[in-house]
Amino acid sequence: MSAAPSPATSAATSPATSPAQTSDWLAAWARFSPQADAILDVGTRQAWTYQDLHADSLDWAATLASQGVLAGDRVAVLALNRGETLALLFACAHLGAILFPLNWRLAPAELTWQIQHTAPRVLIFDAVHADRARDLAQGISPDPISPDPISPDPISLDAGPRRDLPIPPRSAVGNTLDDPWQILMTSGSSGRPKGALLTHRQIHWNAVNTVLACDLRPGDSTLTFAPLFHTGGLNCLSTPLIHRGGRVVIVPRLDPAETLALIEREHISHLMGVPTIYQLLADHPDFDRTDLTGIRDAICGGAPLGLSLLERYLDRGVPLRQGFGLTEVGPNCFSTPPAQVRQRLGTVGLPIHHIQAKVVRSDGSPCAPGEAGELLLRGPVVCGGYWRDPDATKAAIVDGWFHTGDLLSVDADGYFTVRGRLKEIYISGGENVYPAEVEATIQAHPGVALAAVVGMPDARWGEVGRAFVQPVAGTKLDGAALLDWLGPRLARYKLPKLVEVGPLPLTGSGKVDKSALGQRPLPSPLPSPIPSQSC
Repeated sequence: MSAAPSPATSAATSPATSPAQTSDWLAAWARFSPQADAILDVGTRQAWTYQDLHADSLDWAATLASQGVLAGDRVAVLALNRGETLALLFACAHLGAILFPLNWRLAPAELTWQIQHTAPRVLIFDAVHADRARDLAQGISPDPISPDPISPDPISLDAGPRRDLPIPPRSAVGNTLDDPWQILMTSGSSGRPKGALLTHRQIHWNAVNTVLACDLRPGDSTLTFAPLFHTGGLNCLSTPLIHRGGRVVIVPRLDPAETLALIEREHISHLMGVPTIYQLLADHPDFDRTDLTGIRDAICGGAPLGLSLLERYLDRGVPLRQGFGLTEVGPNCFSTPPAQVRQRLGTVGLPIHHIQAKVVRSDGSPCAPGEAGELLLRGPVVCGGYWRDPDATKAAIVDGWFHTGDLLSVDADGYFTVRGRLKEIYISGGENVYPAEVEATIQAHPGVALAAVVGMPDARWGEVGRAFVQPVAGTKLDGAALLDWLGPRLARYKLPKLVEVGPLPLTGSGKVDKSALGQRPLPSPLPSPIPSQSC
């Protein structure tokens, strides 16, 4: 899949048929509200007005252009949450390039594969990841589709952009509404992640949808503690608020005490998080004495919201509500009217403005009210497919409808409820985990013959992995030793909490019978909770 049209293709397209060009959000706000606050980076104590952010994005565009970044090129970022990442996002828009924020939680082997798969032109890093970035940069091989060399020298985020370079003109190539603006990795059911191509159109219309559904205003602010390599951190509220001229307060990672203090001190009006994060905040001693009256909206995504947790926030006057979306669509897809939150607990609400949703049976026919079926979504917030994976793109998007693989039902009033997943994904602390990826890594161990992973309930993380491993005949395999072996090969949240060694049941076709494994009783006692999993 080509990332962007070539200059020759673009030049040959007549004005009457040319795709619509993107608009420059920052340039507009720099004209209308130049001194309005745009970003506060708590970690670096740096603040940007819209005039500052626009100027920095142009300097970053010049810096990237000096490194050979052209339209369609990928700009990889390996850093904790930083305000500069948003400046780089708009620098990429200026050049027609694609921002690719890397998941710093991943193991070195996982990051190396993603770098080689996406072949970025440059890699940008913060001080925390300097050594890792330099090691990764050595693994960047020439892009087989592009003859241009790739810069082997990573760029320091902390050094900032160069200020002495001429600003290149805004690129018309790679800068239409249908061109990709971000690559965000989603776990792959085949054992490898897929790079979702989030287009300018998707990000623009998600911003419009969010402005309407969350009643965003120029004076509003959000606290972004979800990682910017996830669409939850980047696109649930951060990019919509910039589109609206609001303020984004960024922290490098979640600290419950600091988060509660910032909500009060920075007059945060909108929050987005997973249930694990809301639980950590509610359980902190400062929760009951923090002034939360400024919060007008709080969205919970990634996993179901429990009644007891909801009640704790509603009792404090915080309108917490369940949301639903995914990297490839939205990510904001559903919303519940504030007056209906208690009555509609358990649902994800109604489809928001510029999106269509339906649930269908396996034959494509519509489900009856209350009947579970696969959720299909359509509208301008659907992604442009997957990076260089036409087969996955064709399977996911059919006649404009994105097949989510999630099982939902819709009641007679139009409220949608999550019932399960066609895929085998489970969600641990807000992170999607695909068993096939974990299984493939386990089965790379020389002593493993078969492996199967299923999700199991966990009081702290919602769900965690339960691995069943059949050793090679004549081989002794220890579960604890296997976990130690997996440590450097998988992100922490992907590591199974429980490993059970023994023969695996098979179906009549010779496949591992995961249904039977999922019904096996849990051993007692269970291992203690995993304390170091990051939220």
